[in-house]
Amino acid sequence: MTRVLVVDDHPIMRRGLRAILEAESWVTEVLEAATVAGALRGVTGGEVDVVALDIALPDGDGIEAVHRITRVSPVTRVLMLTMSDDEDLVARALRVGAHGYVLKDTDPGAVVDALRAVASGGFVLGPNVGGSLLSGVRPRPAPLPAPFDALSARELDLLAGLAAGDSYAEIARRLGLREKTVRNRASQLFTRLAVADRVQAALLARDAGITAARGYAGC
Repeated sequence: MTRVLVVDDHPIMRRGLRAILEAESWVTEVLEAATVAGALRGVTGGEVDVVALDIALPDGDGIEAVHRITRVSPVTRVLMLTMSDDEDLVARALRVGAHGYVLKDTDPGAVVDALRAVASGGFVLGPNVGGSLLSGVRPRPAPLPAPFDALSARELDLLAGLAAGDSYAEIARRLGLREKTVRNRASQLFTRLAVADRVQAALLARDAGITAARGYAGC
């Protein structure tokens, strides 16, 4: 069962999402906050599992709030739910610890699915968000920089899947491996790249030009 905190300064948005979530069997409680301060109070004690967080809040930047929320409650996961599809904002949000980014005009059912995925440990980019950020295609890729140039083709394939936002199960099917094997290899890859999780690995892959198209082509 999952406790969700909806953080938005628009009452209609908060109450509308709350009403939808309260009808979900996997949600045990829905809390509301309208400010960064309210969000921090809500997550204190680590009892909130996932936060739906807007960027523009009356008392501060929602992206900075992600950093503060994850410091106050490391077990709490955060989904950005906002109107802005600016890729700089998407990148900033992911770098400070957000586990997903979805636009407010996304179908309500997809928003609920995104929150459930994030609460379950997943990483979500909503439709029309960050297409070129994580999975853009370069016709003539440049040589890979270190340490990516030392990775095997199989490791690059796995990394490209992470950059594309694929689940471990999807990557396993594509590579013909067991999901447990993919998870173990991903963990080893994170150590080699000196990153904490798949979000940081995906951002590094984007910066290096490793995409789904490039990786699955067998760099």
